[in-house]
Amino acid sequence: MFSGRYINLSDPRTYQVSILACLLAYGVLVLRFDVHTRYILYLPVMAILVQWLCTRLWQLPHFDPKSALISSLSLCLLMRTDRLDLALIAITVTIASKFIIRIQNKHVFNPTNFGLAVMMLLSDEVWVSPGQWGSLAFSAFLFAGLGGLVVYRAARSDVTYAFLLAYTAMLFLRALWLGDPLSIPLHQIQNGAFLLFGFFMISDPRTTPNHRVGRILYAIGVALVAGWIQFSLFKPNALIWALICCAPLVPVIDRIFTGTAYRWPVSLSSQRSHS
Repeated sequence: MFSGRYINLSDPRTYQVSILACLLAYGVLVLRFDVHTRYILYLPVMAILVQWLCTRLWQLPHFDPKSALISSLSLCLLMRTDRLDLALIAITVTIASKFIIRIQNKHVFNPTNFGLAVMMLLSDEVWVSPGQWGSLAFSAFLFAGLGGLVVYRAARSDVTYAFLLAYTAMLFLRALWLGDPLSIPLHQIQNGAFLLFGFFMISDPRTTPNHRVGRILYAIGVALVAGWIQFSLFKPNALIWALICCAPLVPVIDRIFTGTAYRWPVSLSSQRSHS
């Protein structure tokens, strides 16, 4: 199933898989994440299987496991459940959403974000554990450095940095307005889950607007919606729900700001990629 063509150094997904795998190893071995070993073993296998089946069902000429691996590793990092069956359903929903929910030849939702949202709506036995990374400066710099490499190679650093700046500015302005010490927003932006979202989820090239202006406006919109959900509705996992709410706006933004859709680099023998 695998061959040398999957290791393409010009493809940012190659780096993203490596970085997410390293972060997962760091979380499990150093931070002692409460994640079952069987999930780490089963989810990537299930993700690749679903990706392969969907590739065959949609009669696509090229099977590439990298996007499936990214989604499975992201779920291992963020999703928590004590039931293996729910975890396997989550990865199935995550991968299948890329093929089923599409507009203008792009999947609408970030697959990992969509899978998490659907499973949290369907079952209270699935949750996200954003506090597991803590707020250590080391973790923050680790995410910033490694994530920066990924978004740079994916040509989507603009949406990441626009989101991080907008959300950070909102947190500090809110603290000033309320008279809170600035240590509170500083603590909030050092959260690993926040950086994981900014560097690896909202920056997905296949689910962000095609034009740079559109991407920047989109990133600011996600930050503002997340702030409203968190501080007005007092709902947890505000970033996940904000991205779900804003994702359907991407086709509209693409119509207003015309740009070239991003395509993953593929080998010479494969001129078309679905993911």
